[in-house]
Amino acid sequence: MPLFGSSSRSKLPLPFLSRNKQNSPAQKSTYSNNKSTGSRHSDPPPAYTPVSATSTTAPSFPAASSEGGSLAASPDQPDSFLAQFDTVFLIDDSGSMRGASWKATENALAKIAPICTAQDKDGIEIYFLNHRSDSSNGAYSNIRDTGHVREVFTAVSPCGGTPTGTRLNHILKPYLKGFEEASKSMSPDERDNAVRPLNIIVITDGVPTDDVDSVIIQTAKKLDRLNAVPWQVGIQFFQVGNDPEAAADLKELDDALAGHNNIRDMVDTVPWDGTQAGGGLNADGVLKVVLGAVHKKYDRKNATGGRQ
Repeated sequence: MPLFGSSSRSKLPLPFLSRNKQNSPAQKSTYSNNKSTGSRHSDPPPAYTPVSATSTTAPSFPAASSEGGSLAASPDQPDSFLAQFDTVFLIDDSGSMRGASWKATENALAKIAPICTAQDKDGIEIYFLNHRSDSSNGAYSNIRDTGHVREVFTAVSPCGGTPTGTRLNHILKPYLKGFEEASKSMSPDERDNAVRPLNIIVITDGVPTDDVDSVIIQTAKKLDRLNAVPWQVGIQFFQVGNDPEAAADLKELDDALAGHNNIRDMVDTVPWDGTQAGGGLNADGVLKVVLGAVHKKYDRKNATGGRQ
């Protein structure tokens, strides 16, 4: 994933994303877990090497950059900000998503994914709440274009509940473990140059059937305790459909969770019922969805470009 500038370093995988050199026999080659090595600017750095749950050694890292860990984006290309993050999509595939909501989710992701892929030539990762792929972490990796998104959605049938908190925990737990290991073995500057920030986009239509609040609160508290940069983890909830209960629940996560618990603001929400911008998200709305939880400039804009 190229960043700004001319210096380069190899990209290492996220701790919770298995990127083996060969696919499992049951997984299509379209979703290869093999990540390429590309030119990268040293601000910020690549992610760290995954650590086994039973390992007693600290993760290995590339050489830390001498440059700072500040974030920057071109005024003409604000989505260039995405080049500094690993972006993961978590899709609600519960039974309530059947029909119009499922198609709306597919269409929304088909619009959003190319924005991310423009900054990450290796593609994106897609998780589902219930469905698991054949990969070890249950995700679909290296999704690069709209066609890949359509193919994944064809293979998944919505069913079951909405275990958003459980699945978020599956993603966040190994990431936080690696971040904590880095905090023990490195200086804060070295750590911030070695652990790539994470942007999680949750696309859902309803209220979770488990405890999302606790997962977010515990994550935020750990990041605060470890003095992580404000943008180390962002969680963006993108609501499809117009369920008022779901809208209220997501708004609580966005507006009240951080204030009530004296923790960092790492959550943003965007409602979309398919009627905005003539039935589709406009460019600013797409940018809002992708960046809102980690870049507060876009957190202050709604899905149609106005101020909240």
